[in-house]
Amino acid sequence: MRLRIIMLAVATSSLVLVSFLVPLALVLRALAADRAVSTATVQAQWMAPLAATLRAGSLRLAVDQVNEENKSTPVTVFLPDGSEVGALVRRSAEVNAAVQLAAKGRSFTSEAPGGVEVMVAVQGLPGGTAVIRTFVPEAELHRGVTRAWLLLGFVGLGLLVLSVVVADQLARSVVRPLRAVASASDRLATGDLSARAELTGPPEVRRAGAGLNRLALRIGELLAHERETVADLSHRLRTPLTALRIDAESLRNHAERAQLLDDLDALEHTVNEIIREARRPTREGLPEGCDARQVVTERAAFWRPLAEDTDRAMTVEVADGPIPVRASGEDLAACLDILLENVFAHTPDGAALAIRLSRRVAGGAWLVVADDGPGFPHDGLTERGRSNGGSTGLGLDIARRIAETSGGTLTIGRSHSGGGSVTVGLGPLATAADGGRRHRRTRTLPRVLPRWASTARRGPRPRPTVVR
Repeated sequence: MRLRIIMLAVATSSLVLVSFLVPLALVLRALAADRAVSTATVQAQWMAPLAATLRAGSLRLAVDQVNEENKSTPVTVFLPDGSEVGALVRRSAEVNAAVQLAAKGRSFTSEAPGGVEVMVAVQGLPGGTAVIRTFVPEAELHRGVTRAWLLLGFVGLGLLVLSVVVADQLARSVVRPLRAVASASDRLATGDLSARAELTGPPEVRRAGAGLNRLALRIGELLAHERETVADLSHRLRTPLTALRIDAESLRNHAERAQLLDDLDALEHTVNEIIREARRPTREGLPEGCDARQVVTERAAFWRPLAEDTDRAMTVEVADGPIPVRASGEDLAACLDILLENVFAHTPDGAALAIRLSRRVAGGAWLVVADDGPGFPHDGLTERGRSNGGSTGLGLDIARRIAETSGGTLTIGRSHSGGGSVTVGLGPLATAADGGRRHRRTRTLPRVLPRWASTARRGPRPRPTVVR
């Protein structure tokens, strides 16, 4: 914007200067020519009394003295007897015609090859009319014009530079407040709801800044209301949890009672996590990261007993060495759990599955979960609340948001066997060299680890209720 304002000022100033300086330059050129012709005319008229009163010898001396003093405009006197006094003139047809015309008593100025000639008729001589001719060359007609034009050019250039300086200062006064508003909006986009725009600059910019500040305040109020609502709803779950705990403690089977109490402890821990996270408005510092290889290896080992229990061939391919990604270990584990739960819940027993973790060229990792099941009916299952399996339709949406928050993507496709395949791209882990930029991270719900994954061999395994 600043450059555009400067260019606009340059264009406007250039048009004004051209429309002013070009006519002025032409006027100066015309004035210089008129001045030279007027000087020559005065000089010829001053010689008229001498031509009428002096004899030929005296007149010759007077004319030679004048030509010596004014070499740029030579003077020639054509006497009635046909003789010439003064500067020699080549008697061309044009000169003869002009002399004959002036000899009839007419004084005039006309153009001649190489300049302008001034003819003055002197009457009253005994033999007839004498003619005084003064020649003004082109150099004399344009004397001082080049210097005047250069002076005008420097003046115009100075005015143009001055207009650029003034336009730059005006642009700064407009751009600085706009940059402050843009900086505040960038901070708001990264999750810093305390960012406010400084109300300076033109009225329009101040109005935009005030609107941005009101929007930031409103966003903070809405987020606070949402957090409190989630915390209140989560807190209400404690009442039925207490009732369930009383019912579980009344069971006579010690094994079942211990298992239910453990499940209730995990569920209560989840509810407490939801309340705690809902009441924490922002996250500080650099974005969390983890070693994707370690997380994937641990979660694969966790799900392997269930794969064996359901007669599934489970293949795990993990690249060697640490693979840092810009996602917390909890979020990455939740993402992988969602994808694996989908496989176990929506594919028949015996359908093989594969987990592959590889490095991205630009940093980060590719996580692929593929199966030999019926596959996905369409690619729109990542839309929040959309599902064909009778579930809430939130699982893949949570996985997608985890991937996008880390700087990656989530895509749905088909495996080589025709089953379903989900590819999650995870961004590289940010470092301190990134300038400590704040990244807003979507907080996923704490997960309850399904106990049936590790206790499936001890009894009937319930079918998990998950989202696809």
